[in-house]
Amino acid sequence: MVINFSPASTGGKWLGLVAAVWVQSISGNNYTFSNYSDYTFSNYSDVLKTLMALTQLQLNSLSVAKDVGKAFDLLAGLASDHISIPVMLLIGAIEGFIGYGAQWLVVSRRIQPLPYWALNALIIFSCTLDPRPKSSWPGISTLVTFLRNFRKNRGPVTGILKGYIGLSTAIFTDLCSALFASDPAKFLLMLAIIPFVVCLTAVLFLRETPPSSSETQETKYLAVINALSVIIALYLLGYDISGTHGLLFSQIFAVILIILLLSPVSIPIHLAVQDFLHSSSTTTDTERNETEALLIKDAAAKQRLTPDDITAVRPPVIGEEHTVIEALKSLDFWMLFASFLCGVGTGLTVMNILGQMGLAMGYSDVSIFVSLTSIWGFFGRIFSVSLSEYFIKRAGTPKPIWNAASQILMPLGYIPLVAAFPGSLYIGSIVVGICYGFRVAITVPTASELFGLKYYGLIYNILILNLPLGSFLFSGILAGFLSDAQATRTAEGGNTCFGAHCYRLIYIVMAIACVVGFGLDVLLSVRTKGVYRKIYDERIEKEALVPSDRRD
Repeated sequence: MVINFSPASTGGKWLGLVAAVWVQSISGNNYTFSNYSDYTFSNYSDVLKTLMALTQLQLNSLSVAKDVGKAFDLLAGLASDHISIPVMLLIGAIEGFIGYGAQWLVVSRRIQPLPYWALNALIIFSCTLDPRPKSSWPGISTLVTFLRNFRKNRGPVTGILKGYIGLSTAIFTDLCSALFASDPAKFLLMLAIIPFVVCLTAVLFLRETPPSSSETQETKYLAVINALSVIIALYLLGYDISGTHGLLFSQIFAVILIILLLSPVSIPIHLAVQDFLHSSSTTTDTERNETEALLIKDAAAKQRLTPDDITAVRPPVIGEEHTVIEALKSLDFWMLFASFLCGVGTGLTVMNILGQMGLAMGYSDVSIFVSLTSIWGFFGRIFSVSLSEYFIKRAGTPKPIWNAASQILMPLGYIPLVAAFPGSLYIGSIVVGICYGFRVAITVPTASELFGLKYYGLIYNILILNLPLGSFLFSGILAGFLSDAQATRTAEGGNTCFGAHCYRLIYIVMAIACVVGFGLDVLLSVRTKGVYRKIYDERIEKEALVPSDRRD
């Protein structure tokens, strides 16, 4: 008898989740586009502007290109129900390796600069790797798999996976700053190699497994992973705010960071050893691996009606399993889509222009602002899920109300960015990061609670088509045209702008969009309050059936 790490075992199931965490930790790489424009990485975007004589509008179009890659993730959504998880991981890994590898060849000057259209196509191709904040081949495979594996804790699982995506930008930024701060080519080489290797490793462990019947055990170990992620976030934050560092200190920092990232593997090892020691007196806890409507009543189950039988008799209501077509016919879906566009589209724009804005305001090194947005975005993700789950259990509070809260707070982050007082960019980066993280993390379980998990892969990928749309509207068109209008031509043929006025009008327009999104989220909260009330009532009923000694 040996220690069992097969996907069907408890240790194997949790090892799969740890592998998913590792995938998410390296998958927020196209958030790092702003890093390409900062001093730490030798002005990558400035190199592109010089080599290709780009305007700010053209440069912003490159940042849009990385988000347009998300539109192709509809293929990943379609494939998630028909292609195995390892195959999806391999597809995403190969795409990223080729795309970022080719960019490395350009920036390292091993090949001649590509035509502008070719560079856009290359960025689109490479950024289909990134699961930010929910999609892509490796991203959708890990997200859908573990929402199904941990059905009873889909909120906490979402918070963990999305939290590590939020940290991934800071992980990449700080590792690159620590190990080779002056070489943007090595940064791109790392983006090509590390995600490729991690995805190949995850292929061995990511599988869909029957969900556990023990919600208490799941909650306990998910809390441990959450605590470890908070420690990593605080560690990264401490490195960012502690000033400049010597080579030895930076190398020690990198080693400790890698150890912290590997530490969650102690959980599946512990569980596997525990199962091995108690194998003679324990039995495998299995559960029917079927897709259930979220709010199908026990009475229906007693009549031996499946969710498909029920929805065949009548159209599904909100909170039950929806097909893709049924979801697209729902007004609630389009309200969620539009509000998501207003919140995430504007947040993406801030991240896309953050590096250029820092330079325009006179900062020589803007990498800390990118890291702050990433780290505080992580705290937004973790806190939002915990807060929303707590109030569902206590009062049945609709989750969209928390989206509304983040939507109305987002413009508060724009105020210091527009005011441009000393330290304003620090404050703005933190507020925008928190609100963006809030929005991203809550929308994932909300979509599954309103429309079910059976076709979740494709439904959610349709929902997040607003990422390329929002990036195009707010970053490509709005930010590009308005910043170019304020800029002056340079001798190299491009343009430049210095001062807060370069971006002031952009933030005013985006603040208006956030107010519109706030209104949509409030209306959606009203329309879905019955769904969350039923979730609350069902939790109360289940708790009443569990003996008090088992709850303890």
